[in-house]
Amino acid sequence: MQSAGSGWGNGLLGVIIFSGSLPATRVAVGGFSALFLTSARAIIAALIGAAVLGLLRQAWPERKDLISLAIVSFGVVVGFPLLTALALQHITSAHSIVFIGLLPLSTAIFAVLRGGERPRPLFWLFAVLGSATVAGFALSNDGSASVTGDLLMVAAIVLCGLGYAEGAALSRRIGGWQVISWALLLALPLMLPVALLTWPSTWSSVGAPAWMGLAYVSVFSMFVGFIFWYRGLATGGIARVGQLQQLQPFFGLALAGFLLHEPVAWSMIAATALVVACVFFARRYA
Repeated sequence: MQSAGSGWGNGLLGVIIFSGSLPATRVAVGGFSALFLTSARAIIAALIGAAVLGLLRQAWPERKDLISLAIVSFGVVVGFPLLTALALQHITSAHSIVFIGLLPLSTAIFAVLRGGERPRPLFWLFAVLGSATVAGFALSNDGSASVTGDLLMVAAIVLCGLGYAEGAALSRRIGGWQVISWALLLALPLMLPVALLTWPSTWSSVGAPAWMGLAYVSVFSMFVGFIFWYRGLATGGIARVGQLQQLQPFFGLALAGFLLHEPVAWSMIAATALVVACVFFARRYA
């Protein structure tokens, strides 16, 4: 019970931190290209991870862990940030946030494939119902839809679910912050040349909001959030705690509406409320 409670607590903190990711990315792509933003946030977070690993004198990962770290790196360091940044050039952050409702299902599927978990049948019923609600919303014409943006978000969710499940399974052995730190360092040789090739031709056009967005996604979305999220998934169960991700649309829509002044349609709120109800029941039967 104590482990489960700790898992839910850490998972919730991770979700709250991640809730600002898409609004911050939406702001940042107003001043930076998607490729530069993806590489810059990874480089900054990798430097933080390297500093922490060095200060705490952590041992190098074992050879057998490199494949798992590469999967984490591909999913959450490169894939999700890049695809969401590209998607947010076509859709609003409020619209993109609702796709986060697909993340628990994606994470649960990879928890079975990569983490060895076996949720009960009723769990899948409510998980699929919640995802169907998200898909129905995405296909509806809410005034901010884009086929390109929607497809990019779906691809981002698949890769993110893979990275979450793989990282959570690995963090049971080497620790959550160690997983994201090593995954970031593994991606560093790729991110450095990408950053140099996509370096902005001029910095004068980059406003303060874009810099703030870059700072948030680099420090919080790319590093701090994963410390709590991987710890929560590892101790409370990947499929079970992963359902907390369904709460992110509520937090994210609030941020998009109040901070970015983006329109939040009633259809978005209704879809999110139905999805959260599905999560409540999925959690009971996980």
